[in-house]
Amino acid sequence: CAQTLPAPQPILPGALAWFSPPNNSTVRGAWMLGGEKEAAPYIFRVVLAKDGKLPVHTHPESRHTTVLSGTLYVGFGPEFDASKMVAVPAGAIYVAPANVPHYLWARDGEVSYQESGTGPTATVPFKP
Repeated sequence: CAQTLPAPQPILPGALAWFSPPNNSTVRGAWMLGGEKEAAPYIFRVVLAKDGKLPVHTHPESRHTTVLSGTLYVGFGPEFDASKMVAVPAGAIYVAPANVPHYLWARDGEVSYQESGTGPTATVPFKP
């Protein structure tokens, strides 16, 4: 008995609702699957412009980040310190553990990356 299967439904970047956080036009993000307030797995796509920085912040859950293009510089700690950052090249993954302060920099050029985790989630500015 032949079964008719549905066709794949790609989620294309051009169809996403891209946005930038207040006071930081160097970063654009879009929810590909799920959302910030949903108690479910999510995928969040981010483009960070050349020399764009994300200041020290935390998330309430662990996030797995895959660098899609470029090299993302990542540091863990309570203050932005370029000397402690690690280069994460395209194709690599890093994990930001829950509630661990971290910061990002697209030092060498534009970076595209994708984050995944299980929400609800938030990006919380870190204040020591």
